[in-house]
Amino acid sequence: MIEFYPQIKYVHVLMVLLSGALFALRGIGVLAGARWPQSLPVRWTSYAIDTTLLTAAMMLLTILPWAMFGNGWLGTKLVLLVTYVVLGSLALKRGRGARMRAWCYGAAVLVYLVIIGIARAHHPLGWINYWLG
Repeated sequence: MIEFYPQIKYVHVLMVLLSGALFALRGIGVLAGARWPQSLPVRWTSYAIDTTLLTAAMMLLTILPWAMFGNGWLGTKLVLLVTYVVLGSLALKRGRGARMRAWCYGAAVLVYLVIIGIARAHHPLGWINYWLG
């Protein structure tokens, strides 16, 4: 299956970008008081993107050598992914009040960017690792 690595990685990265973009748009819509972010077609699109993303991630996990994950970057990324999901849920529907939803939305976007930095660097420090040299 390693021969399909470039295609699987491409799908994974594309789904990361689509998932983040859809979350950002939905968050802005919720904060603006719109109803469309909670509509069935938008939610189903989100589910489809996230399912494809998770499937590609599991495929990459099974075909890549375990030594690649030796410095803890994947574990850090997974912990932050759970944090992102919780914050996203609070931002889009479960947060009490506009202020809490706005705070959770901003925090979720920040965590999303940190996750991308960790994935790009293959290091638990993510973007900081690039700056440190």
